[in-house]
Amino acid sequence: MTGNATACARVIIEELIGRGVRDVVLAPGARNAPLSYECFEADRIGLLRLHVRVDERTAGFLGLGLAKGAGAPVAVVTTSGTATANLHPAVLEAWHAHVPLIAITASRPRSVINTGANQSTDQDQLFGRHVRGYAGLSDQTLDHRTWRFEMARVMTAAIGSRTRMPGPAQLNIEFSEPLIPAESAWPPPAPELVISASNAAAEPMTLPDGAQTVIIAGDCRPELGGTVADLAAQAAVPLFAEPSSNARRGEAALSTYRLLLSSTLAEEIERVVIFGRPTLSRPVSQLLARTDVELVVVSEYADWIDPGRAASLVTDAVSISPAADRNWFDAWQEADLVVRGRLDDLLTAQPYFTGPALAAAVWAGLDADDVLFAGSSNPIRDLDLAPINSASPLVYANRGLSGIDGNVSTAAGVALALERPTHALLGDLTLLHDVTGLVIGGEEPRPDLRLVVANDDGGSIFATLEQGEPAHMGAFERLFGTPQGLQFEALAAAARVGYRRVQTAGQLTEALAQPPVGVELVDAVIDRAHRRTLDREITALAATL
Repeated sequence: MTGNATACARVIIEELIGRGVRDVVLAPGARNAPLSYECFEADRIGLLRLHVRVDERTAGFLGLGLAKGAGAPVAVVTTSGTATANLHPAVLEAWHAHVPLIAITASRPRSVINTGANQSTDQDQLFGRHVRGYAGLSDQTLDHRTWRFEMARVMTAAIGSRTRMPGPAQLNIEFSEPLIPAESAWPPPAPELVISASNAAAEPMTLPDGAQTVIIAGDCRPELGGTVADLAAQAAVPLFAEPSSNARRGEAALSTYRLLLSSTLAEEIERVVIFGRPTLSRPVSQLLARTDVELVVVSEYADWIDPGRAASLVTDAVSISPAADRNWFDAWQEADLVVRGRLDDLLTAQPYFTGPALAAAVWAGLDADDVLFAGSSNPIRDLDLAPINSASPLVYANRGLSGIDGNVSTAAGVALALERPTHALLGDLTLLHDVTGLVIGGEEPRPDLRLVVANDDGGSIFATLEQGEPAHMGAFERLFGTPQGLQFEALAAAARVGYRRVQTAGQLTEALAQPPVGVELVDAVIDRAHRRTLDREITALAATL
């Protein structure tokens, strides 16, 4: 019996640790067993932290959340066959969001591919163009130098140190039997390899004075978001900051900017400076597509966002001189104050607990010491209407592709990476889409995570779109509303997580008063029947400015 599989696995885990990986997510399987044993030993002696999940899709999104929270690469290890394909949703999100997620997919030897051997398929380049790097390894020969070389190449691509394009990478390894620990000499020490990072530092480009400017901040790293908030406040420029921009704070941030874009003020905008990835509203998309507006894109990556294909400048950093005349800034501030009052009055007058009221209560109940994961669909858009707080939480979200899949697991990963109590605001269908994210083994690191579920028994976001128009209501409930009638209390009991049901903002505030301990589920029952009407009323609030 040779120990090539064991030797190869040791090199892989050594290289992961040596190149900054501190968390590995593992989905059980036979073909990836050599890696499993090495991860177990590395975890036992404190070289890395191992997280085991029984569902590869959940494992992928847990890795995504860990990488987001830690700001460091995370590896996810799977066995062969369909198990590998279940990483694809997380890989896609990581690609669009520039997250260094390492997909380590175990495979059967090349000789059995296409023979009909069980759980064997061609896994080469499985994720196509949606990885920054790919390497295929084999343990058929004892080749430490090749294994280390390919690991260095794949890790460098994922981190983006040479390209300024971090993102996912795939390492596909053909393991041969025996797949259990076997006698094998420890691999020789790795020769020192220094990989110099590309120099992304650049002097900020100073924008000319005079143009009536606004800043749009989409999904950003917390550090970047703080910089954007400070830039806007110092320059007295109106700031349109989405929740996961981490810039939704300070004097310049406007809580109702989405509504104000339908007012006459929006017609006067001459320049837009965009940071991050804005994805939440059509008014913002329409603004970014205007041909009469100068669009400046600021990107820390080698690629950039330009949904309207209208950018005139792409740069690493900008500086904006403080406005000599604050009339433009003051006009937006005054308009925001008026519409804020109208919105608060409208929500207070509702006889039902609504999604926007729920989001506002969550936002008000958290401060700078807290962490919030904003679920896709309506929850993050409702947070986008919440009042501006003096101290807002760190906010994370999956806005690369904005899917509702994997949100529970991503939130758990963020909580585990930061080792801080974390809240997540999710829709009921979003929770159901990743219910296996609640399944955590007794020996696994367990996050302190409170899942606040906006439970309107269905897909209320479609009620606000064309599909919710009265002419289409005959098919709406079955095709888009999709009520499930699930009993979340029973689900929480089955997953052995805490449970609490709330039906008012006051009850929710009480539930948020103490930090979560372990995993908890808050079942917040909100109205869906009147969501379309409420949305229309909210949208019209700035029409009479």
